[in-house]
Amino acid sequence: MIEFKNISKSFGDKLVLNDVSHAMQSGKANLIIGTSGSGKTVLQKCLVGLFEPDQGEIIYDGISFTQMNDDDRKMLRQQIGMLFQGSALFDSMTVEDNVKFPLDMFTNDSQTTKLKRVNEVLERVNLVGSNKKFPSEISGGMKKRVGIARAIVLNPKFLFCDEPNSGLDPQTSMLIDQLIYDITKDFNMTTIINTHDMNSVMEIGDNILYLKDGKKEWTGNKKDIIFSENENLNQFIFASEFLQGAKRLRMMEEKR
Repeated sequence: MIEFKNISKSFGDKLVLNDVSHAMQSGKANLIIGTSGSGKTVLQKCLVGLFEPDQGEIIYDGISFTQMNDDDRKMLRQQIGMLFQGSALFDSMTVEDNVKFPLDMFTNDSQTTKLKRVNEVLERVNLVGSNKKFPSEISGGMKKRVGIARAIVLNPKFLFCDEPNSGLDPQTSMLIDQLIYDITKDFNMTTIINTHDMNSVMEIGDNILYLKDGKKEWTGNKKDIIFSENENLNQFIFASEFLQGAKRLRMMEEKR
Protein backbone atom coordinates (compact mmCIF):
# COMPACT_ATOMS: atom_id res chain seq x y z
CA MET A 1 0.00 0.00 0.00
CA ILE A 2 1.08 3.54 -0.71
CA GLU A 3 -0.49 6.37 1.28
CA PHE A 4 0.03 10.06 0.78
CA LYS A 5 -1.21 12.73 3.14
CA ASN A 6 -1.72 16.44 2.49
CA ILE A 7 0.63 16.56 -0.51
CA SER A 8 1.17 20.02 -2.01
CA LYS A 9 3.58 21.02 -4.75
CA SER A 10 4.23 24.35 -6.44
CA PHE A 11 6.46 25.47 -9.29
CA GLY A 12 7.16 29.13 -8.82
CA ASP A 13 3.83 30.85 -8.24
CA LYS A 14 1.81 27.97 -9.71
CA LEU A 15 0.23 25.59 -7.19
CA VAL A 16 0.03 22.22 -8.98
CA LEU A 17 -1.01 19.94 -6.10
CA ASN A 18 -3.12 21.28 -3.29
CA ASP A 19 -3.39 19.22 -0.07
CA VAL A 20 -4.03 15.84 -1.75
CA SER A 21 -4.52 12.72 0.39
CA HIS A 22 -5.35 9.19 -0.73
CA ALA A 23 -4.36 5.51 -0.33
CA MET A 24 -3.28 3.17 -3.14
CA GLN A 25 -4.26 -0.42 -2.39
CA SER A 26 -2.16 -3.57 -2.85
CA GLY A 27 -3.41 -6.00 -5.48
CA LYS A 28 -5.49 -3.24 -7.07
CA ALA A 29 -5.34 -1.16 -10.23
CA ASN A 30 -5.17 2.32 -8.69
CA LEU A 31 -5.95 4.97 -11.30
CA ILE A 32 -5.22 8.69 -11.20
CA ILE A 33 -7.42 10.49 -13.71
CA GLY A 34 -7.95 14.08 -14.76
CA THR A 35 -7.50 16.46 -17.64
CA SER A 36 -4.10 17.66 -18.79
CA GLY A 37 -2.72 20.01 -16.15
CA SER A 38 -4.75 18.47 -13.32
CA GLY A 39 -1.58 17.42 -11.46
CA LYS A 40 -1.65 13.65 -11.99
CA THR A 41 1.85 13.40 -13.53
CA VAL A 42 3.35 15.65 -10.85
CA LEU A 43 1.70 13.52 -8.16
CA GLN A 44 3.13 10.32 -9.62
CA LYS A 45 6.60 11.89 -9.81
CA CYS A 46 6.32 12.91 -6.16
CA LEU A 47 5.39 9.35 -5.21
CA VAL A 48 8.58 7.93 -6.77
CA GLY A 49 10.84 10.75 -5.57
CA LEU A 50 11.47 12.51 -8.87
CA PHE A 51 9.89 15.60 -7.30
CA GLU A 52 9.91 16.52 -3.63
CA PRO A 53 6.54 17.76 -2.35
CA ASP A 54 6.53 21.11 -0.60
CA GLN A 55 4.50 19.62 2.20
CA GLY A 56 2.84 16.35 3.17
CA GLU A 57 3.98 12.76 3.67
CA ILE A 58 4.31 9.69 1.43
CA ILE A 59 4.20 6.27 3.10
CA TYR A 60 5.16 2.91 1.59
CA ASP A 61 3.83 -0.09 3.54
CA GLY A 62 3.79 1.90 6.77
CA ILE A 63 7.27 3.41 6.32
CA SER A 64 7.69 7.11 5.58
CA PHE A 65 9.27 7.63 2.16
CA THR A 66 9.39 11.36 2.90
CA GLN A 67 11.74 10.83 5.85
CA MET A 68 13.99 8.20 4.24
CA ASN A 69 17.63 8.97 3.60
CA ASP A 70 19.12 8.54 0.13
CA ASP A 71 20.38 5.00 0.76
CA ASP A 72 16.99 3.79 2.00
CA ARG A 73 15.26 5.42 -0.95
CA LYS A 74 17.66 3.69 -3.32
CA MET A 75 16.80 0.33 -1.77
CA LEU A 76 13.09 1.04 -2.02
CA ARG A 77 13.37 2.04 -5.68
CA GLN A 78 14.58 -1.48 -6.43
CA GLN A 79 11.06 -2.56 -5.48
CA ILE A 80 9.50 -0.09 -7.93
CA GLY A 81 8.80 -0.86 -11.59
CA MET A 82 7.98 1.90 -14.07
CA LEU A 83 6.24 1.79 -17.43
CA PHE A 84 6.87 5.07 -19.21
CA GLN A 85 4.44 6.76 -21.57
CA GLY A 86 6.58 6.21 -24.65
CA SER A 87 7.89 2.82 -23.44
CA ALA A 88 11.38 4.46 -23.30
CA LEU A 89 13.18 1.49 -24.84
CA PHE A 90 16.81 1.77 -25.89
CA ASP A 91 16.76 1.73 -29.69
CA SER A 92 20.25 0.26 -29.95
CA MET A 93 19.41 -2.67 -27.66
CA THR A 94 17.50 -5.83 -28.46
CA VAL A 95 14.29 -6.71 -26.65
CA GLU A 96 16.31 -9.11 -24.50
CA ASP A 97 18.88 -6.48 -23.54
CA ASN A 98 16.20 -3.88 -22.82
CA VAL A 99 14.44 -6.22 -20.42
CA LYS A 100 17.73 -7.35 -18.86
CA PHE A 101 18.91 -3.78 -18.25
CA PRO A 102 17.50 -3.47 -14.67
CA LEU A 103 19.05 -6.84 -13.77
CA ASP A 104 22.43 -5.61 -15.01
CA MET A 105 22.02 -2.40 -13.01
CA PHE A 106 20.75 -3.75 -9.70
CA THR A 107 21.81 -7.40 -9.35
CA ASN A 108 24.97 -9.47 -9.34
CA ASP A 109 23.23 -12.51 -10.81
CA SER A 110 24.97 -14.64 -13.41
CA GLN A 111 24.13 -14.14 -17.07
CA THR A 112 22.38 -17.52 -17.06
CA THR A 113 20.16 -16.47 -14.17
CA LYS A 114 19.42 -13.12 -15.79
CA LEU A 115 18.47 -14.67 -19.11
CA LYS A 116 16.21 -17.16 -17.36
CA ARG A 117 14.39 -14.29 -15.67
CA VAL A 118 14.18 -12.32 -18.94
CA ASN A 119 12.59 -15.29 -20.68
CA GLU A 120 10.14 -15.74 -17.80
CA VAL A 121 8.82 -12.19 -18.05
CA LEU A 122 8.79 -12.21 -21.86
CA GLU A 123 6.63 -15.30 -21.69
CA ARG A 124 4.38 -13.55 -19.17
CA VAL A 125 3.73 -10.71 -21.63
CA ASN A 126 3.33 -13.08 -24.60
CA LEU A 127 6.57 -12.15 -26.34
CA VAL A 128 8.27 -15.55 -26.52
CA GLY A 129 10.80 -15.59 -29.34
CA SER A 130 11.19 -11.81 -29.57
CA ASN A 131 14.52 -11.67 -27.72
CA LYS A 132 16.73 -10.63 -30.62
CA LYS A 133 14.39 -8.12 -32.23
CA PHE A 134 15.10 -4.40 -31.99
CA PRO A 135 12.45 -1.80 -31.04
CA SER A 136 12.32 -0.59 -34.65
CA GLU A 137 11.23 -4.08 -35.70
CA ILE A 138 8.20 -4.41 -33.44
CA SER A 139 4.78 -2.76 -33.19
CA GLY A 140 3.69 -0.12 -30.70
CA GLY A 141 1.74 -2.67 -28.70
CA MET A 142 4.73 -4.98 -28.56
CA LYS A 143 6.91 -2.10 -27.36
CA LYS A 144 4.47 -1.53 -24.50
CA ARG A 145 4.68 -5.21 -23.59
CA VAL A 146 8.47 -5.05 -23.63
CA GLY A 147 8.19 -2.01 -21.35
CA ILE A 148 5.95 -4.00 -19.00
CA ALA A 149 8.38 -6.93 -19.03
CA ARG A 150 11.25 -4.59 -18.12
CA ALA A 151 9.14 -2.98 -15.39
CA ILE A 152 8.41 -6.31 -13.68
CA VAL A 153 11.73 -8.10 -14.25
CA LEU A 154 12.92 -7.26 -10.72
CA ASN A 155 9.62 -8.57 -9.31
CA PRO A 156 8.59 -5.18 -7.88
CA LYS A 157 6.05 -4.62 -5.14
CA PHE A 158 5.00 -1.32 -6.72
CA LEU A 159 4.28 -0.65 -10.40
CA PHE A 160 3.84 2.85 -11.85
CA CYS A 161 2.38 3.28 -15.34
CA ASP A 162 2.24 6.65 -17.07
CA GLU A 163 -0.44 6.75 -19.80
CA PRO A 164 0.16 3.11 -20.81
CA ASN A 165 -2.31 3.31 -23.72
CA SER A 166 -0.89 6.46 -25.28
CA GLY A 167 -0.63 6.09 -29.06
CA LEU A 168 -2.32 2.67 -29.20
CA ASP A 169 -5.44 1.64 -31.07
CA PRO A 170 -8.51 0.69 -28.96
CA GLN A 171 -8.07 -3.07 -29.34
CA THR A 172 -4.40 -3.01 -28.38
CA SER A 173 -5.21 -0.66 -25.49
CA MET A 174 -7.66 -3.20 -24.10
CA LEU A 175 -5.01 -5.93 -24.31
CA ILE A 176 -2.46 -3.76 -22.47
CA ASP A 177 -5.05 -2.87 -19.80
CA GLN A 178 -5.87 -6.52 -19.22
CA LEU A 179 -2.20 -7.48 -19.08
CA ILE A 180 -1.42 -4.83 -16.47
CA TYR A 181 -4.52 -5.82 -14.51
CA ASP A 182 -3.67 -9.53 -14.56
CA ILE A 183 -0.07 -8.90 -13.50
CA THR A 184 -1.29 -6.69 -10.66
CA LYS A 185 -3.58 -9.43 -9.37
CA ASP A 186 -1.16 -12.31 -9.93
CA PHE A 187 1.72 -10.64 -8.07
CA ASN A 188 -0.38 -8.65 -5.57
CA MET A 189 1.35 -5.44 -6.63
CA THR A 190 0.36 -1.91 -5.77
CA THR A 191 -0.17 -0.54 -9.28
CA ILE A 192 -0.63 3.19 -9.94
CA ILE A 193 -1.76 4.20 -13.41
CA ASN A 194 -1.99 7.74 -14.74
CA THR A 195 -4.56 7.87 -17.52
CA HIS A 196 -7.16 9.96 -19.28
CA ASP A 197 -8.45 6.89 -21.16
CA MET A 198 -11.98 6.36 -19.88
CA ASN A 199 -12.12 2.92 -21.45
CA SER A 200 -9.32 1.93 -19.05
CA VAL A 201 -11.18 3.47 -16.14
CA MET A 202 -14.32 1.45 -16.88
CA GLU A 203 -12.42 -1.79 -17.46
CA ILE A 204 -9.82 -1.92 -14.67
CA GLY A 205 -10.53 0.96 -12.26
CA ASP A 206 -10.49 -0.75 -8.85
CA ASN A 207 -9.54 2.42 -6.98
CA ILE A 208 -9.83 5.77 -8.75
CA LEU A 209 -8.60 9.22 -7.74
CA TYR A 210 -9.95 12.10 -9.82
CA LEU A 211 -7.90 15.29 -9.69
CA LYS A 212 -9.13 18.68 -10.80
CA ASP A 213 -6.93 21.77 -10.68
CA GLY A 214 -4.54 20.00 -8.34
CA LYS A 215 -7.17 18.98 -5.79
CA LYS A 216 -8.78 15.67 -4.93
CA GLU A 217 -12.22 16.03 -6.47
CA TRP A 218 -13.59 12.47 -6.18
CA THR A 219 -12.63 8.90 -5.27
CA GLY A 220 -14.38 5.60 -5.96
CA ASN A 221 -14.26 2.62 -8.32
CA LYS A 222 -15.40 1.76 -11.84
CA LYS A 223 -18.91 0.96 -10.63
CA ASP A 224 -19.27 4.10 -8.53
CA ILE A 225 -18.14 6.39 -11.32
CA ILE A 226 -21.17 5.79 -13.54
CA PHE A 227 -23.54 6.95 -10.81
CA SER A 228 -21.42 9.80 -9.47
CA GLU A 229 -23.24 13.04 -8.69
CA ASN A 230 -20.06 15.08 -8.99
CA GLU A 231 -20.72 17.45 -11.89
CA ASN A 232 -17.06 18.07 -12.71
CA LEU A 233 -16.41 14.33 -12.87
CA ASN A 234 -19.50 13.78 -15.01
CA GLN A 235 -18.36 16.39 -17.51
CA PHE A 236 -14.96 14.69 -17.66
CA ILE A 237 -16.10 11.10 -18.09
CA PHE A 238 -19.05 11.69 -20.42
CA ALA A 239 -16.93 13.73 -22.80
CA SER A 240 -15.91 10.38 -24.29
CA GLU A 241 -18.15 9.18 -27.09
CA PHE A 242 -17.53 5.63 -25.98
CA LEU A 243 -19.16 6.41 -22.66
CA GLN A 244 -22.35 7.84 -24.06
CA GLY A 245 -23.72 4.32 -23.69
CA ALA A 246 -22.76 4.41 -20.01
CA LYS A 247 -24.59 7.71 -19.66
CA ARG A 248 -27.71 6.18 -21.20
CA LEU A 249 -27.37 3.23 -18.83
CA ARG A 250 -27.26 5.59 -15.89
CA MET A 251 -30.38 7.39 -17.08
CA MET A 252 -32.21 4.10 -17.50
CA GLU A 253 -31.24 2.98 -14.01
CA GLU A 254 -32.40 6.26 -12.52
CA LYS A 255 -35.82 5.84 -14.15
CA ARG A 256 -36.39 2.41 -12.61
